[in-house]
Amino acid sequence: MNKAASLAEEQSDGGSVLRLSGSLAIASLHDLPDRLDAVQGPVGTIDLSDVDHMDTIGAWTVHRTAKRLGSQISGAHPDAQRLIDTVGALDDPVSIHPDSVPALRRIVGQIGEAVSTAGSTMLGLLGFFGATLVAAWSLIRHPSRFRVNAVVQRFEVVGVSALGIIGLMSFLIGIVIAQQGSVQLRQFGMEMLTINLVGRLTFRELGVLMTAIMVAGRSGSAFAAQLGTMKLTEEIDAMRTIGVSPMEALVLPRTLAVIIMMPLLGFYASILSVLGGAFLCAIALDIPPITFFQRLREVVPITDLWVGLIKAPVFGLIIAISGCFQGMQVKGNAEEVGLRTTAAVVQAIFLVIVIDAFFAVFFTWVGWN
Repeated sequence: MNKAASLAEEQSDGGSVLRLSGSLAIASLHDLPDRLDAVQGPVGTIDLSDVDHMDTIGAWTVHRTAKRLGSQISGAHPDAQRLIDTVGALDDPVSIHPDSVPALRRIVGQIGEAVSTAGSTMLGLLGFFGATLVAAWSLIRHPSRFRVNAVVQRFEVVGVSALGIIGLMSFLIGIVIAQQGSVQLRQFGMEMLTINLVGRLTFRELGVLMTAIMVAGRSGSAFAAQLGTMKLTEEIDAMRTIGVSPMEALVLPRTLAVIIMMPLLGFYASILSVLGGAFLCAIALDIPPITFFQRLREVVPITDLWVGLIKAPVFGLIIAISGCFQGMQVKGNAEEVGLRTTAAVVQAIFLVIVIDAFFAVFFTWVGWN
């Protein structure tokens, strides 16, 4: 049984010494804190060489007394000293109100932090892309590890389940383009050029771009949330423990599914947009569908179709890598899953638009106007 804590005050050449002994645990302190509070004179040293045991309450009592009297603590066991140091490190004043920072300094700091975060995120994204390529090369060398069922299941989630919403969105966008274009072209008596506008804009740009934005919001966010939840529940760590590569089992099936499905979804969206434009032209401009499609064949070059089909898999790669990368970065708590999911969607849409701008310049440079 632990001996009750006791206090003795002695005088030495170095000044007054408080000598503590026994157990400085909460059950053994009794009236020791009150007796220590009653000590008023200057005390040079608090001697703990005779202390048998100490818990957090005892360490806090010793630290508080030493701080009040300006004393040195000596003779403590290494474990007791670490406990006293830990308690002392937490005895810092906490500011209730944050320090006031000048507006200019705060704005510059926020801009710098945003630039630093963006730079580190881009480096991390490039590194994750490299890890994906390494995993793909490993699967090429060992085809037996390729998970066909996982890829097919992602085909359904990414592609088949999205046909309804992408089709409706594309059809309505075709109607909007035709309606707004015809209103402006009517001023010049050139309503027939609405067909040119709908055909070239949907096959070359809006069909695949709007599909990419829809897939980023639908599938990219799902990838981030799924992998983030698995990271939070330590399922990914468990996969590594049993020798299963998360890159091969989780990331590559999703990436391949989006890359393969994006050209199909982009072409499907372009067709539905053209049908929407044809519907509006037949209703509002009295242009028969047969005339619409005959004119469409004349004014839309095949290069516009190739432009959309070339961009689609690149957009799919960006969406999948962004979603999986943000999901694999989740750590700490459930709130991080929501933050990373939002970041995945914003990052994917931003990169898709940036890459689309580069594609526009590139295809103009090679003569695919």
